[in-house]
Amino acid sequence: MTALAPVARFLQFVRFSHTIFAMPFALGAMFVAAHGLPPVRIILPVVLAMVFARTAAMIFNRLADWSLDQRNPRTAARHLLVSRGAATAGCAVASACFIAATWPMNPLCFVLSPVALAIVFFYSFTKRFTHAAQFFLGLALAVAPVGAWLAVTGSFASPPLILALAVVLWLAGFDTIYATQDYEVDKREGLKSMVVWLGIPGALRAAQLLHAGTWLALAAFGWSAGLGLVYWLGLAPILGLLVYEHRTARSLDVNAINAAFFNANAWIGVIFVLTTYLDRALA
Repeated sequence: MTALAPVARFLQFVRFSHTIFAMPFALGAMFVAAHGLPPVRIILPVVLAMVFARTAAMIFNRLADWSLDQRNPRTAARHLLVSRGAATAGCAVASACFIAATWPMNPLCFVLSPVALAIVFFYSFTKRFTHAAQFFLGLALAVAPVGAWLAVTGSFASPPLILALAVVLWLAGFDTIYATQDYEVDKREGLKSMVVWLGIPGALRAAQLLHAGTWLALAAFGWSAGLGLVYWLGLAPILGLLVYEHRTARSLDVNAINAAFFNANAWIGVIFVLTTYLDRALA
């Protein structure tokens, strides 16, 4: 158990469990693009690339916010899990592994892999100059479904771009809810976010609009990709989970927000990936 402690601390440092938020949209795009289950030679690189890209991005964000996190009571213990030197090395290794994972996909994915890293890294700086930081975080996550589609087809198309829009709006909405916990700290540190800009009540209303847009974009994705009844039936519980998340967020209770943040959004991802796969597999 002692030998595994550093690994456990590292996984906690990068919040590895939160990979569940991005992975379903990459897998769903892959299933739709492949009209079912693609070969292992596609699935394995996509999953590895997803994990390594998210890990590199999370470590980079921790490094960029190292001193800020130490001054935030919610995040003050993060830097105790892993040393700064180890984090820097981990970011470099994860980045290299991500680029290597794109090599077996196709030349386009490999060539665009540094661009994808630049996009996911750039988010870490945006809270210092724009209140639209949540949208840049959404953009970082939206790289996943587009990349998975490219891994299968080797070309761009409208469905993954529409799905990317849904991911941007979804992530911006739930990260705005999550950011209400840091409202006072962000104001004190001079950081920017939709919560600092609009205040907590205004930000929660904006998050509702963003999630309404998310649902509409998911519907547009289903229409553009020619998905059938199974996918459309899945949109109903997704809508219910979004409503649940916002009703919970109105309490402004930190524990409730965290529960809604993880549980609701994790289930949205699970439902999305199951319905996209089943819709294609049963077609």
